[in-house]
Amino acid sequence: MRQRLQKILAIALLSLLLWTGVTACAPEPPSRFEQAQQQSTERGAKAVAKDSTQGSDFNRFFPPAGQGFERVYTQEKKGFAEAKLKKDGKDLAVMAISDVVNTPGAADKFKAASAQIKGFPAVQQGSTATAVLVADRYQVKVLSRDPSFSAADRETWLGKFNLKGLAQLK
Repeated sequence: MRQRLQKILAIALLSLLLWTGVTACAPEPPSRFEQAQQQSTERGAKAVAKDSTQGSDFNRFFPPAGQGFERVYTQEKKGFAEAKLKKDGKDLAVMAISDVVNTPGAADKFKAASAQIKGFPAVQQGSTATAVLVADRYQVKVLSRDPSFSAADRETWLGKFNLKGLAQLK
């Protein structure tokens, strides 16, 4: 009887080991991030549109430094350029230009814009950002990084960009 019980136990253990060995070798399903990456790549999606403007081409349209303000470029890549606006070592705002061909639908928010800055449609984005759309192609944005930098300040600095020059870029 004891031998029979040992045999049954040995068979059960061997079966359990075989089963866990087989399931342990099975590939794990992709995480939600890996799955999203797979799906977007399968569709031929690209992070940046082929005809997107080089970020370095935007730099000349940013407002110049002066009167105690510093302009510090922080990021530049295809379709995007960004600079911090500083005064007395304090970050007041972030200024950015982006090519909307990389973000389909990004220009839609400007269709109902009631405000304009230098003839271009302007919108408030939340409580800390103001943006204009230039030539239906480039979004120019100023984001407050300090509570003292108001919506009026953002509009003033958007007006300091060379928006007409940017409109000629293509």
